[in-house]
Parts: sequence; structure tokens; C-alpha cells
Amino acid sequence: MSEIKRIGVMTGGGDCSGLNAVVRAVTLTAINKYGCEVIGFKKGYAGLYANDYIELTAENTANILNQGGTILKNSNKDNLFNYAYRDENGNIQHKDVSDVAVQNLKDLNIDALVVIGGDGTLTSARDFARKGVKVIGVPKTIDNDVSYADITFGFTTALGVICNAVDRVRTTAYSHDRVQILEVMGRNCGWLALEGGLSGGADVILLPEIPYDINKIVEVIKNRDAKGLYDTVIVVSEGAKPKDGDVVIKKIVADSADTVRLGGIGDQLASQLEALLGGKEVRATNIGHTQRGGETCQYDRSLCTKLGSLAVDALFEGCSGEMVTIYNAVPQTVSLEKVLGSGATGETSKGGSHNVDPNGFVVKTARNTGISFGD
Repeated sequence: MSEIKRIGVMTGGGDCSGLNAVVRAVTLTAINKYGCEVIGFKKGYAGLYANDYIELTAENTANILNQGGTILKNSNKDNLFNYAYRDENGNIQHKDVSDVAVQNLKDLNIDALVVIGGDGTLTSARDFARKGVKVIGVPKTIDNDVSYADITFGFTTALGVICNAVDRVRTTAYSHDRVQILEVMGRNCGWLALEGGLSGGADVILLPEIPYDINKIVEVIKNRDAKGLYDTVIVVSEGAKPKDGDVVIKKIVADSADTVRLGGIGDQLASQLEALLGGKEVRATNIGHTQRGGETCQYDRSLCTKLGSLAVDALFEGCSGEMVTIYNAVPQTVSLEKVLGSGATGETSKGGSHNVDPNGFVVKTARNTGISFGD
């Protein structure tokens, strides 16, 4: 693979602590080990389409290892295989502009591309590999729901935020003999709520994978009150839902690849519990994007550095259309077709999401220590 002289790198989808650490590792490995030039596209696929980029060097990536966010910026609305734009009447239309991106890569003499992102971003990486672009994907999500990965970067940093938040609302719950609800991210995967609630010592954890019965939650609170434990902390995933119910949708974003935005389950649950508890005060807090930002923790810095370096090595070993990962404690690559499924171009059809097992070790541990799942 000595023909690789210039590598492109981009970050796509939502932001996540650790993105800069991966960008840095890709840049330093390409320069120090292989003598390559590195180009960073701004705002994900939007930059690839608009030919908007910067040169990445050892100097301008020197101090970004610990920084949250991404110096390359992100966009989660630019699927170049189904690109959304407004016509002359202001209506949203879609078209395939992927050939423009492929030509831009050729014009810039970019021989290979490292794509850092989640499901949607990596689906497009898979599709560009089908068009002959040399591509390696690096999985990114705080939700920790990527199959064929022991853990995804950003997850551990987000857990630190959640654990700290649980500690903080606990003191308020204790001071006021109150129920405090903490709503966390995760979409349809409950790892953030589960591990965050477990490490923070929550009394109730509500997950998308285990539909809850609100009467069971009321029972837990009343039982605690009867024991003189008047403070109850509930950690709820944004994708949790009651038995025979549905998720709470905050809004629909029509021009996004992921149109549904979840949120509001905490407030809804607080209102319902107050009505059932006969005057006991219930407050909800949604910590939202604080889980995505801030300084990257030690574990994620190390993981990101390993994955970024592994991505460049994989390219020079002849890999393409693959995702780098540490799976079963072994650094390796896995086909993006296997991870995401082999659906039609532009279509995400995951091969199998890494969700919480309701009968798994972590859930059993939580139950053993007295945590309720409202079931």
C-alpha cells in the first residue's frame, strides 16, 4: 500500500468526547510512521461535498488529546447518498451527490479516508467503499451500542458526568425528602443509564430494554419511605418506555438522517409520580449534552489513541470497508457490511446492535444490590 501518500480524515454525526484524540492519533501515526500528509474535512460529509478542509500536522494537533468536541467540527444532516436540500419553493428534496465527493477526493490526491462516526456516518463510509474509495471506519458513540466492540470511546467520559450528576441530585433528594429523576441519553440503548445508575447508587433505573410499570416505581418509593429512606433517585434513559406504552418524542427534525429526537420522559414521569404519591415532591433533571462534552477522561484518551493508530495501520495493510475495533480484548478490523448490514446504498440496517441484556450480568448485579427496574 505504498501508493498511499495522502490520507483524509473526518468526524461525523453527533459530537463526542474523544474525537480529537482519534484525529490526533491518525495524524501522528500517518506522519511519524508512514510519512503521509493528512487532510481534515470540516463538518463531516458536508466538508467532503463542499471541498472544505484543513491540513493536519503534528503542530496543530499537538494539544487536542484532552479536548472535548472536534476541531474538525461535526454535522449530522449530510448523507451524500440522500442529500437533503431545499428547492425553489422551500420544500425539502433529496438527491445523490456522492460522486461529487469521490471526485473531490481524486482532485485532492487523497488515497484513503478515515471516517470517525456512528451508524449513519459509518453507513456512508460503507457506501463509499462500495464506490471504490479506500475507507476505514472508527466507531463513535456515547451510547456504547456498536456491535463487535467491547466499548466505544466517549462512553466512559459520559459515565463520569452521569455518576457525578447522580451524586449531586442525591444530596438534594436527601435534604428535601424528595424523589429526584435524572434523564440521560442513550436513544434506544440503556448502557448509559444502567452503568451510570449502578456506579452512582441509584434506587431505580429505567431502560429501553426493560419496559416499566409505574405502579412498581411507586411501590419502591413507598417502601423506602416506610424504612425512613425518604430520598429516592431514579435514573431514566431517554428511550425508556412503560409497558404497553411508547417512548417520549421531543421533536422531529425533517432534514436530519436521524429524524426522531427523544426527550422528556423525566418530566413526564415526575408529573405522573407526583399524582400517584399524594403530595411527595418529585423533580426531574435532564443533563442532556453535558454528557457529550468536556474534558476527555484517561480511559477514552487511551482508547482513542489506539483506535486512531490502528485505523492508519489497517489502511497500509490493505484493508478497506472495515471498522477498527477492540473486540473480545483483541485489536482487529471488522467488515462494515457485517457491522451495519448489507442494505441498499444510503440505508442503515444494523447487523446487530449491542444493547443491554435484561438477563445479563450487569442487570443481575444491579438487582442484587437492591436497584429496581420498575418491572
